[in-house]
Amino acid sequence: MSSKIITPVGFIKTDFDEKFGIPRQSGRINNLAEIVFNPPYNDKNAFRGIEKFSHVWLIFGFSKIPDKSFSPLVRPPKLGGNEKVGVFSSRSPFRPNGLGLSAVRLVSVNYGEKGVSLTVRGADLIDGTPIYDVKPYLKKYECIADATCGFTDDYKDEKLKVIIPDSAKEILGDKADTLSECLAEDPRPAYHDDGRIYGFKFAGYEVKFSVSNGVLTVLSVTK
Repeated sequence: MSSKIITPVGFIKTDFDEKFGIPRQSGRINNLAEIVFNPPYNDKNAFRGIEKFSHVWLIFGFSKIPDKSFSPLVRPPKLGGNEKVGVFSSRSPFRPNGLGLSAVRLVSVNYGEKGVSLTVRGADLIDGTPIYDVKPYLKKYECIADATCGFTDDYKDEKLKVIIPDSAKEILGDKADTLSECLAEDPRPAYHDDGRIYGFKFAGYEVKFSVSNGVLTVLSVTK
């Protein structure tokens, strides 16, 4: 079989400084992100007509996943991390070619001295993720009303109640709502216990929180 070397057309800027805390699917939260394009792909002609589309597909690389030998089985978080399924029947980042696919809302097309960038909403990508391609989303063909979705059809989409103290909101400013949305998704690993203190980086801040009886409380936010 033939192989092909692919080159990033750009990268994405997001508030997610590390893998922990990133939404497990695109469109789950209303966060803003910016896609910056590398030459020669930042030519404005490459984006002619894109503003007429409300959503686009991002083809990206799982750049923070360590290289490992191929494994045909993975443990999806939605199954509690206990049950294995085939890698091709999951959205696991541990894939043969490390490629991901996310649908995001296109907010604006930005033209500047250094070329073109796209502002999008709902990206589930870590800051600096390489983008390999951008394609328009076509609802006429890609929204399949009668589709079945395997083990995810039985998944209960429950969210945590999130409490962010006023002192932390003052530090976060306009990032407080986005953080709240992220935490409501319960970023903890499949094996987790109430009462443990978790910490992760978000938008340049160090955030610590704990969970008890379905309520997540932010304990501190520091630079």
